[in-house]
Amino acid sequence: MELAKILHQYREPFMRKYEDLLSSDQIKAFNAILTCRTIESGEVAVSCAHCSHIEWKPLSCGNRNCPKCQNHNTSQWIDRQINKLLPVRYFMITFTLPFQLRALAKRLPRQIYSLFFLCVAGVLKDFGLNPKHLGAEIGMTMVLHTNSRALRYHPHIHVIVPGGGIIRSRKQWKKKKGKYLFKQENLAKVFRARFLEELSKAGFPIPTAPCQWIVDCRQVGKGAAAVKYLSKYLYKGVIGEKNIIANKSGEVTFRYIDSETKAVKYRTLPGEDFIYLILQHVLPKGFRRVRDYGFLHANAKKLLSLVQLVLHVVIQEISFRSRPVFKCPRCKSPMVTIGFRLKPG
Repeated sequence: MELAKILHQYREPFMRKYEDLLSSDQIKAFNAILTCRTIESGEVAVSCAHCSHIEWKPLSCGNRNCPKCQNHNTSQWIDRQINKLLPVRYFMITFTLPFQLRALAKRLPRQIYSLFFLCVAGVLKDFGLNPKHLGAEIGMTMVLHTNSRALRYHPHIHVIVPGGGIIRSRKQWKKKKGKYLFKQENLAKVFRARFLEELSKAGFPIPTAPCQWIVDCRQVGKGAAAVKYLSKYLYKGVIGEKNIIANKSGEVTFRYIDSETKAVKYRTLPGEDFIYLILQHVLPKGFRRVRDYGFLHANAKKLLSLVQLVLHVVIQEISFRSRPVFKCPRCKSPMVTIGFRLKPG
């Protein structure tokens, strides 16, 4: 079931109910998904080198919220992360923004999400450098999610952390011992204090926040599994079209897997409400959902090389997957691009 068709069908009732609540980025995402792979997005001419067959193909919209687009970008991100993996245990830490702060985050997403990243990175860096916890520099990959599996607004950051850190002065890798990277309760306590402090410094109103915030820290074994888990939510919107299972009588039904029970559940709601449920997770233009820190940062290649040297990692040349090509409908040979045509008007 295609999301674009649902957007077409419920466009008028959706705009009547939600137009005044939409940001320019959400409207742009709506229009992009609506016209993806139609002549409204433009066309490309491709030719078969074998049988000389030529035809025009509609272009993808390229919007990161479109469930049909960005598959190649996701594959390349996985390749980059896999080539950074180390032969150590990995941990995934999840920081969740409490319910009382979500209205503010929804109203000022760029500012609040930026503070979110800043505080999470600072807390984990300080815990890593503290001799009581580890006493070394750690590396982190963070991904911001704004939705629960039921697509409710639920901002949280997943952090993938190798189980150890580097001591530059000694050129030594310090392995993290024990079952846990850091104690969740301590992380939550410091994160709460730091986030509220940053809100106050920035002049934002501070709602009454709960005393206990939620931080989940668990061991995930090899890092490849965590990387692939996070990649599902990076560039392809918040729901896969295969999970939209019904559209009838003005209502849309989708399925999801409950994070606690692992049972398959279903949610049904009016078409216009379903569209808003999707669009409320559109991020501000240019805002980076994925960020690396410490020795995994793009500007820390020398430090990452030192870590790999100390851990005897065999460094392989990165070989990115090539972009998929059109196949000739007649002879199935690869086709090459020979021209473009812009959208009408």
